[in-house]
Amino acid sequence: MTDTQTHYRTCNICEAMCGLEIQHRGSEILSIKGDSNDPFSHGHICPKAVALQDFYNDKDRLKAPMKRTADGWQEISWEAAFEEIASRFRGIQQEHGQDAVGVYLGNPNAHNFGNAIMLPRFFKALGTNNRYSSASADQLPHHVASNYMLGAGMLIPVPDIDHTDFMLIIGANPIVSNGSLMTAPGVGKRLKAIQQRGGKVVVVDPRRTETARKADQHLFIRPETDALFMLAMVHTLFEEQLVTLGHLDDRIDGLEQLAEAVKPYSPETVAAACGMTANAIRELAREMSAAKSAVCYSRMGASTQSFGGLCQWLNNVLNILTGNFDSRGGAMFPQPAFDLVRDKKGKPSSYGRYESRVRKLPYFNNEFPVATLADEILTPGEGQIRAMITIAGNPVLSAPGGARLEDAFDALDFMVSVDIYLNETTRHADIILPATTGLEVPHFDVFFNSFAVRNTAKFSEPMFEKAPNQKHDWEILRDLALQLTGLEDDGITPETMLDLGLKHGAYGKEGMSLETLKANPHGVDLGPLQPCLAQRVQTEDGKIRIAPELYLKDLKRLDASGLLQADENSDYPFTLISRRLPRSHNTWTQNSHRLVKGKNPCTLQMNASDALKIGLEDGQLATVTSASGSINLPVEIDDDMFEGVISMPQGWGHNRPDTAMSIAEGQPGVSMNDVTDSGRIDALTGNAAFNGTRVAVKAA
Repeated sequence: MTDTQTHYRTCNICEAMCGLEIQHRGSEILSIKGDSNDPFSHGHICPKAVALQDFYNDKDRLKAPMKRTADGWQEISWEAAFEEIASRFRGIQQEHGQDAVGVYLGNPNAHNFGNAIMLPRFFKALGTNNRYSSASADQLPHHVASNYMLGAGMLIPVPDIDHTDFMLIIGANPIVSNGSLMTAPGVGKRLKAIQQRGGKVVVVDPRRTETARKADQHLFIRPETDALFMLAMVHTLFEEQLVTLGHLDDRIDGLEQLAEAVKPYSPETVAAACGMTANAIRELAREMSAAKSAVCYSRMGASTQSFGGLCQWLNNVLNILTGNFDSRGGAMFPQPAFDLVRDKKGKPSSYGRYESRVRKLPYFNNEFPVATLADEILTPGEGQIRAMITIAGNPVLSAPGGARLEDAFDALDFMVSVDIYLNETTRHADIILPATTGLEVPHFDVFFNSFAVRNTAKFSEPMFEKAPNQKHDWEILRDLALQLTGLEDDGITPETMLDLGLKHGAYGKEGMSLETLKANPHGVDLGPLQPCLAQRVQTEDGKIRIAPELYLKDLKRLDASGLLQADENSDYPFTLISRRLPRSHNTWTQNSHRLVKGKNPCTLQMNASDALKIGLEDGQLATVTSASGSINLPVEIDDDMFEGVISMPQGWGHNRPDTAMSIAEGQPGVSMNDVTDSGRIDALTGNAAFNGTRVAVKAA
């Protein structure tokens, strides 16, 4: 009998970077628990980690290339798959241009060490500008703000949650998300620690979330009005002479322009539209200004709406004006061992380098907004996308207007998917290329160390060897690139690139290398966040642009939106927002029986008074209708919802035909994106506006 072995690794399902201790006997997994010696997570794990064994053992998981034929899906060899893909892609590009092939990257790519490092090589080989990803359904407002204010889109300020005395959380639920764009395992304990040291936590959200229930104060707010609320806070800081810039006093450019721009947005002017009192807004501004240290953190609710760009700009502005930018306990900047912020001083931004063909949406960070992907496929003309490759993504469920995206994929001349499942998106492909899963791959968090609340580094060896016929994602992309270009393999691997980056990074002189990390399987502690913006800011003169013209101009769009009038909509009287679930991550965790067992979590949460008005009872099936479509799901009466606002989770809807995810199909839920509208975006950044969709609700 094989002896029991212990494997240490970082969980790569969500952003939290929890350290795991996995006991196994050969290929049999005995237990998955938190690694108490991990210097970052200290033994914390969330419910999702135990699902790693389900993904590894999943009978539905594809393990060989599959081709669609007249007789159904059939296995083919890797060689035959690569030859056909390269031939079809090149033929389409030769006839219709390089941009006739599109690429979509799903969220798992951000958690995939190999792809994170090697994708640029594949992009170069494919040679198309038509690239899309889940980032524009999620986080573009953060990156655009950092680009225009600090000179680099990846220079994202992170709350120093472990040292702050006052934390204002807007449209975020970090106890469930583990801190999206604030990588922080065990947020519940971290928030409790703020309170235990005499600090305060305030949540502003249309729903009394799991985080709000643990906070000292919760304020309801109407969806889409977060920018008005934050403008009023900034107005108060100027009006009451509470602005304190601290050590950044000589580094702020545009303060006078900002002060002038916020004059129309007094708390008294915006309070009714926001659904709160003017005094509550003023008091929050005063408290944040008076705290010894404070930080404002806003996320999905503030980002995925019509004014997400303004929200993330104003989030930074609030932290700067209260002296809490690049300061202990405020919004700080990690110094990761593998740094994605390169020296870009004086180099032009990619924002707006191109416009999308149909809707003229901005290009940023080498991609176009996913909200316009269906337009680019379905609209005839020069530059039309005629072939696609989707990589570890399910945009039919995760992107706005999913039903229209299905029609678009059906209209393609050729489609390829790199994925381990036959799901709602890959069922449209002509060829599916399955890769290895989390326990079979080495791992280093390329992206999330850049957003972490403490500087650490950790490399995880593969727990299991891949089968001889299997390929890692990056190997699939490498072999496709070689087939497309006719070049020979140069032998470069993700590990060699990682080692080079570590040795030339911030800790290289201290001996940081891949070898160092391999010798420390629990990870290496590199210390708390430290003030470092003077060295890392990428604007040409080293100054922070607090009032970029792009944002000041967008205030006119906010003024013209009608939000200040808070008009009623008789046809669609309710406002729909999304919510996170502790045992779910986007669309790709629902085939784990450990994560979906129990009662249906895909419910429509609604305030009791709203339900009474339209005659709905708890558990009753309701129809939700928007201008884009209709869905049916059970009602959950919940007075944690603001009146006039309803909520349902993203990432469900595994009820399409011709898929092969048996666990997910047993608990399918419905897709929120069957009623969202791909035409609703934040015009400033191109990010999808999921939250704030106007809907009608009635008994099904």
